[in-house]
This record gives sequence, C-alpha cells and structure tokens, in this order.
Amino acid sequence: MSKQMPALFIGHGSPMNAIEDNEYSNIWSEISKQIAKPEAILSVSAHWFTRGSKITDSPKPNVVYDMYGFPDALYNVIYQPDGAPNLAHEAISLIGSKVDVDNSWGIDHGTWSVLCRMYPEADVPVFQLSVDANASAETHFRIGQEIASLRNKGVMIFGSGNVVHNLSRVSWDMDGGYPWATEFDNYIKEKILSGEYDDVINYDRAGPSRKLAFHTPDHFNPLLYVLGASNKNDKLTVFNDSCTLGSLSMTSYLFE
Repeated sequence: MSKQMPALFIGHGSPMNAIEDNEYSNIWSEISKQIAKPEAILSVSAHWFTRGSKITDSPKPNVVYDMYGFPDALYNVIYQPDGAPNLAHEAISLIGSKVDVDNSWGIDHGTWSVLCRMYPEADVPVFQLSVDANASAETHFRIGQEIASLRNKGVMIFGSGNVVHNLSRVSWDMDGGYPWATEFDNYIKEKILSGEYDDVINYDRAGPSRKLAFHTPDHFNPLLYVLGASNKNDKLTVFNDSCTLGSLSMTSYLFE
C-alpha cells in the first residue's frame, strides 16, 4: 500500500505566479520537496465551475489557457502531464452523487500555474474534478470525505482557489489586504486550526467580512474538498499566510 499522500489547498492568486519568482511561487517549489511525491494528483480547481460534478478521464488531458490579457510568456508555458483514467473512474465510484466524465475541459490555470512550480517535469499524472455550482458547501465537504481514501492509493487531493477572491476590489498597487479581507482570511484560518470545520462550511458566521470576501464561491469551495479529505491525524501546515492586491488571499493549507 502506498504511503498516505497529502491533502493540499493552494491560494493560487494571479496566473503570473506560474512564471514569476516571488514569495508565493518559491514556497510552492519548496513544499513539493518536503512532501512525498504523489503517484497522481486529483485537482479541484476553482476555474472549472460547472452545473453538476464533472471529471476528466483522458489519458492526455487538454491544457486550458483560461485567462485573458496576460503576457505571451504565460501562454507559452507548456505543462502536459498524463491523465489517470483508472483513478478517475475510482473517484466516480467513491462519490455518492452523480459525476459525469467530461474531457472538453482539462487542466486549467488553477491547476497548471501551481503544479508547474511544484512538479516542473510534469511527471505526475493529473486529473480534474469540477466544482459543482449547484451544490451546497456541505456537499463539497462531503465529496472531499468520499474521495479521502484515494490518499491511501498514492493520490494527492489538491484544491486550488483563494479564500478571499474579490476581483472587483483588487488594488494592483497594494501589497497586503484590506482589513475585511484579512479579517475573513483569519476567521477561516482560526477555524481550520481549531478543527471547527462546521464554521468554515457555514462561512456566513464570519460576519460582515464575508459579504466582501467573494461574490461567488467558486474560489472558496476547493478548500472544502481538501478539508473533507483531511483527517484528525494529519499534521497541518499553514503557508503563504497573507493577502495581496487588497482582495486576494494566498493562504494555503497542507495536511499530511
């Protein structure tokens, strides 16, 4: 039996982190050296936000350049890992709700912009599970619980999003976060550190900061899959613990 793989949530921020050496991308590179190398990665990316749950089972998944207005260098990033069809089908069998195979998508920038820094050789197979826009926060967490056993089969459960993600409030010249962004980010962090996941699932309990943290939960929900896939015996590491550009949280969580 394989060693249990981590469950990891990354605050991915700007796609430019794929090609810029900065405090965030450098830590992504370092984290990969500190954990066991997975045999495959199941990625739940904020950028595959669908009606119903979808999964890729292609042996060679598409690479999706789903961002606009960035420098050419970003579109020239080639990150083409293999897929993991058998593991994708196993994930389908574990999830209690309906999951449709959909290879019209693939590996989007929520996935490759981080993994190209963690595993630059693209030598770890990757398959994606979408974020179901119709599902409740409780359902996202439950799906995470249902796929948790894949961690015992060499699969890293990887969530990519941002705890705070309000593009309408971005300030390109701001290094840190607005007070409300930091407040919400800290609320989530404190609840995760204390194991009070019900208060993360019911994030409206954070108060007024919640109303500005995000308008749609696409970037928040991947965190719930990772929390669901974690267990009480995991060691928790919090890294990139900060907000940037005013209204983005980069705070990330490693369970191993």
